[in-house]
Amino acid sequence: MTDAAIPLQSEADQRAIAALRRKNAVWRRILKDPPAALAALFLFIVVAAAILAPWIAPFDPYSNNMRLRLCPIGGARCPDFLLGADQQGRDMVTRMLFGLRSTLGIGMIAVLIGGSIGAAIGLMAAFYRRLDTPLMRLVDVLLSFPAILFGLAIAAVVGTGLFGLILALCVTSVPSIARIARGAAQSVMQQEYMEAGRAVGLGDGALIWRYLAINCWPTILIYMTLQLGQAILLGAALSFLGLGAQAPTAELGSMAADGRKFLSIAPHVSTLPCAAIFLVVLAFNVLGDALRDALDPKLRQ
Repeated sequence: MTDAAIPLQSEADQRAIAALRRKNAVWRRILKDPPAALAALFLFIVVAAAILAPWIAPFDPYSNNMRLRLCPIGGARCPDFLLGADQQGRDMVTRMLFGLRSTLGIGMIAVLIGGSIGAAIGLMAAFYRRLDTPLMRLVDVLLSFPAILFGLAIAAVVGTGLFGLILALCVTSVPSIARIARGAAQSVMQQEYMEAGRAVGLGDGALIWRYLAINCWPTILIYMTLQLGQAILLGAALSFLGLGAQAPTAELGSMAADGRKFLSIAPHVSTLPCAAIFLVVLAFNVLGDALRDALDPKLRQ
């Protein structure tokens, strides 16, 4: 390693240490913001409940009892069912827990895969100028389709079920995150340390990973958090239309669709899953805005 590379490596180590300190500072800022802290606490409880659903659910989510069919909340026929029963006589609390597990899992998997692909496309487009035009034109084509229409098309071609739903959400997550990542990477590419890295002979892989990606991750993370709420909402909408999770799988969108037939006599069957979707998406949006405020140095000043 040349003498010129030593201070550069030391500078990179210092930035890594500073990044760890910023993480703690970010959480302190979030906890000082009451709406953001409440959203983070709510999401923590929801995610924990979804993960622990097989152990904390009071009943079997697929065991029906037609004698308790459409039992209302607090009904005398089903004193053990805190939120009543659905059209098959299944406990709504149990179904909601497993529905959250499916809905959150689908959204998180789709955003992680689609967001990673989109971030890679955006970083490559900013780093390699010759790839910028073809990659961004492809992204523009994907963005020209409304997310719900694009999801419907993919789910219709691949078929109904969780695989088609996740694939549709992955593809719809790619273009928006790719554009965000490209914009953030173009700003980083103009910094002096990128030129310094080239000067000491660092390869493209080291420059992209150690300098470009690390400095772009806050912006990408913020948008992925916001995109997660949109993915959950889109996934629930596709399941509501019958292109996602199929019966008897517990998923909030399909549960809302099944309960709409009984809105006049048992509104809780449909409104409870809809309320859960609303609260989860709202919490992700509030937390995403708080992360943006905490990670953006211009907004902190």
